[in-house]
Amino acid sequence: MILWVIALEAVAFAVLFTAIVLIGSRGDRKYSPAAIHNYPPDIQEEYFRTHARVDVSYQSKNVLLTKSLGVLIFTGILFVCALIAGTHTFWQGFWLAFGLMVWIGVYDTCFLDWVLFANLPMFRLEGTEQMDKAYHQKWFHVKGMLFPGIVFALIPAALVGCLIVLVR
Repeated sequence: MILWVIALEAVAFAVLFTAIVLIGSRGDRKYSPAAIHNYPPDIQEEYFRTHARVDVSYQSKNVLLTKSLGVLIFTGILFVCALIAGTHTFWQGFWLAFGLMVWIGVYDTCFLDWVLFANLPMFRLEGTEQMDKAYHQKWFHVKGMLFPGIVFALIPAALVGCLIVLVR
């Protein structure tokens, strides 16, 4: 595998992921159950005081559908990355994909969640605009990155490893 290619892929993956997040947060999309699911519980509770309550649990059909779509999108992106990086075995594909998923989890937490989500009005749910402290909950985002984030990262990593075996 070529390390400089992997570094470029990590940067490209972050740019693509940021675009997906920003597009997914525009307009009324941020009010979907799958989007509200990513907000801290106290923000959800405040929002649902003035808006119709929807199921935002992991068992929700909308959340499961969105997470499943995410697995497919990440698997496709990471599979292309694995091919470009020159992986030839299951484990090479797996570790490359898993490493890029961990990278995107750290990037998402430290930049998108701690900086953009906490400070940009576009991410504030209607009726929660005044909850500055709640939007700056760093530990909430770290916990989400560690679990279920790391477990979630295993799925596309394993799929990429399998696809590498099938293709190579």
